[in-house]
Amino acid sequence: MLCPTSLVLERNFDEFDSVNTLLINHESDSLASLFSQQVAACHALSLDYQHFTTLKQQASERLQCHFGVNLPKQAPQQYEQVILYYPKAKPLARYLFALAQSHLTENGILWVVGENKSGVKTLAKQLPDGFSAPIKQDNARHCLLFSSVCHTPTPMPPLQQWLSHYPIEVDGETLQISMLPGVFSDKRLDKGSELFLKHMPELKGRVLDFGCGCGVIGLVAAKRYPDIKLECIDINAMALASTELTLASNQVNAKVYPSDGLQEVEYGLKAILSNPPFHDGLQTSTSVAMEFIRQSKKKLKRRSVWQIVANGHLPYSDAIATHFGPVNIIDNDGRFKIYRQSIG
Repeated sequence: MLCPTSLVLERNFDEFDSVNTLLINHESDSLASLFSQQVAACHALSLDYQHFTTLKQQASERLQCHFGVNLPKQAPQQYEQVILYYPKAKPLARYLFALAQSHLTENGILWVVGENKSGVKTLAKQLPDGFSAPIKQDNARHCLLFSSVCHTPTPMPPLQQWLSHYPIEVDGETLQISMLPGVFSDKRLDKGSELFLKHMPELKGRVLDFGCGCGVIGLVAAKRYPDIKLECIDINAMALASTELTLASNQVNAKVYPSDGLQEVEYGLKAILSNPPFHDGLQTSTSVAMEFIRQSKKKLKRRSVWQIVANGHLPYSDAIATHFGPVNIIDNDGRFKIYRQSIG
């Protein structure tokens, strides 16, 4: 089944040239596979690991799939046509447009598709210099499709130029947090994580920061307990890159890797720590957190700890009780709750 943005692209297949094509930020459906049959060759870059793993199962000689914040060096770097799914995190759009511009040939075509409510309506104000004024090609299924000509291909600025930073004070030490566009809480420490850090449990052994974002929780855990073996996972490539940069700037080593939920995590953890996501794109959704709660106990050894922070209105207590037993809330400031469960 195709999502609405992919359905808009499908109904415009005849408008696309049969040339080397790059898809950026594609959805978790089969559109890229179908599209690869219409063009000379197709490469797909996903910043979402779940979308990448879904499409990778459909890879072929005509369709090459990649995950990350940019294309690997072994992939072709120039394309006559780029199709870009407008991001659900609007701050990421400027990065993706620059990425597309760096991979387009002169007079190559950029296609941008997005949901009406995503911010794509103001595309003309968002495209960087070097693109023609975008032309609306379709309006259907509450989505818009635009095209624009790239007159001036431009090299992609180094990743460091996309960073923003903010400091946090922990145990008398100033730590530097690095953030890339589109990562949660990109200007300051969010209140949920701030409350979590006040209640960091005692840690040892393998410790997992689930949904690591910019790496704040994992960083503080490693600073307070330098002997732990820290692992940080996220589904988002920009978050993983942010965590790597945060840890490196504070001289902390960790295993940072993508995972759809806990699928890529091996058994044997002594602690799981998280400020779990409760948004799926533009919508509020607790499905990721609920599945995380369900799977967590299977990854933990005996005499381990599981701790999360969550908005107080989110319905996590029943799920925690089902999988961990009696619910233990160690703090509730009216907005956020800290849940801590001990595994006997």
